[in-house]
Amino acid sequence: MATDLHELLRSLRVWDPETTDLRPFDPATAPEDPLPLFAEWFAQAVAAGQPEPHTMSLATADASGLPDVRIVMLHGADERGWSFASHAGSRKGRHLTGRPYAALCFYWPVLGRQVRVRGPVTAAPSEESRGDLHARSTGALAAALTGRQSEVLGSLEELNRTSESAWERAAREPEAPVPSWTLYRLRAEEAEFFQGDERRRHVRLRYRHAESPETGWTRELLWP
Repeated sequence: MATDLHELLRSLRVWDPETTDLRPFDPATAPEDPLPLFAEWFAQAVAAGQPEPHTMSLATADASGLPDVRIVMLHGADERGWSFASHAGSRKGRHLTGRPYAALCFYWPVLGRQVRVRGPVTAAPSEESRGDLHARSTGALAAALTGRQSEVLGSLEELNRTSESAWERAAREPEAPVPSWTLYRLRAEEAEFFQGDERRRHVRLRYRHAESPETGWTRELLWP
């Protein structure tokens, strides 16, 4: 029997009280900079048992301005920006070369929270990219050594052969170089924190970086 998608969608709930803890959020108590608030919310998502809280949507655009989005892993967040990594020749890498601007979105449904960040993206120096890769797991290195990300694949058998060879090399050479591996940093020009509310009075706090560095960030509430 075919799945009735519309019926299935109508049967689903958002933020079921049995699995979601919608917490109060007072924007008046928020810090002046978005990074400390992000770190606090991230830690709370981890403590609340949110699966894979370090995954995020990454949106880029191609040379024609057409958007694309995928899930990637957060590698760090500090005063230099929110960082993630990929091959320079991948689709996202090519997008960022042509249009070095992107947007991120974290969604933590166990708390009914979203964090959205956007701004210009730069590539870290090659030594930092190498350090980022070699600080990760053998599997991460094997995946990087497999390479050819986003290229057309002839068959799953070809993938299996190449992957097995990459795993063997990763185990044998844990410092094996992958020149195309690139650590990217998104420097936030805007960051929004969304706290869901059961009566749909969602709280949205937006930080915007002022044009003058001396004035820091401006904060404003948005209608839900």
